[in-house]
Amino acid sequence: MDSKNKLFKIYNGQVVTPYSIISNGTIISRNGIIEVVAEGNLETPGANEIDAQGKYIAPGLIDLQINGFAGVDFSDQNLTIDDLRKTTKALWKVGVTTFLPTVITNDQKSLKKSFLILASALDDEEIGLSIPGFHLEGPYISPIQGYRGAHLEKYIRMPVWDEFAELQKAANNRIKLITLAPEVNGAIPFIRKCREKGVVVSLGHHNGSTEIIKQAADAGASMSTHLGNGCANMIDRHCNPLWPQLADDRITATIIADGFHLNREEVQCFYKMKGVENLILVSDALDLAGLPPGEYTRGERVVLLTSDVVKFPAENCLAGAATPITTCVSNIMKFTDCSLVNAIKMASSNPARSLGLHNIGEIKQGKRADLILFAITDGRIVIQKTIVAGKII
Repeated sequence: MDSKNKLFKIYNGQVVTPYSIISNGTIISRNGIIEVVAEGNLETPGANEIDAQGKYIAPGLIDLQINGFAGVDFSDQNLTIDDLRKTTKALWKVGVTTFLPTVITNDQKSLKKSFLILASALDDEEIGLSIPGFHLEGPYISPIQGYRGAHLEKYIRMPVWDEFAELQKAANNRIKLITLAPEVNGAIPFIRKCREKGVVVSLGHHNGSTEIIKQAADAGASMSTHLGNGCANMIDRHCNPLWPQLADDRITATIIADGFHLNREEVQCFYKMKGVENLILVSDALDLAGLPPGEYTRGERVVLLTSDVVKFPAENCLAGAATPITTCVSNIMKFTDCSLVNAIKMASSNPARSLGLHNIGEIKQGKRADLILFAITDGRIVIQKTIVAGKII
């Protein structure tokens, strides 16, 4: 990181604030915290300066569901701190300044080892600021084919608090988000206990009924994981898990807008039904993102990487995404005609708010100076600079 100056200024850019865009705006931060957001070019002697040259300046992107990137799998039992540094730096290049490494369904010993390794990055001077915690997707999900997606059935089980507490201890109490199925035995009291302990609960890979989903929300579940995915290919047109999650305003939905996990019309409908404040973009990217297309073996699975998405042929379902969240931000503008302000909000301030990360996600006084500088070319966001805590990285 560039740490020559404690005073930092980026100016002459179009600043994407929570509500509008400030043309020819200036952002000044001191010791990594935003002090001033204003129009025009303010005089700041001695500051480390960037002339944005009319490009867009937005909050750094926040990805709550990412399984790996640039050849590094966060569930790999041989994962190292150097692997995490490599992945974090690759994510910085695509505009992601904060992310939750996501660990998926596995046996208890392997999950515990994964979190012990991941926890070593929390206080790392180089990358620690970008990793506030972790996302556990499973193992307390539906074992039914279709709903379980690419999760291996033999490791799926009912929630047991003592077991989860063991994982939380290994993670240095930083499992911030857990995805589970509300209909499995013991899920509702488990949700209640998670909320008491400050863990955000998201409903995913499930076939919960309307009543069960209501009970889960009453107990404290507040999110849906990649809504529209983790679902059987054939469902009842009236009684299915999608409608009640869309209808309940207490539930914020995360979606993968890569153009393959959901089609354009689905994204349009979810955006209209949940509204910009209750929708979050996630990548669900795998470690295969950026690698050549072909067959790969990952976690006892043979998956097929295409140029656009990762498939799990054995279960006739998708296994994850092959593109970063930046692509989803570009796509949701194209699919819904929403503004850049709203598209950025769904990948910055919304995930920060949903997870209680109050110091990031917006360009406002007192927030951490996590920023991206980018152009939009042919409808696609092209990252040019990434800044974390006022330092160019």
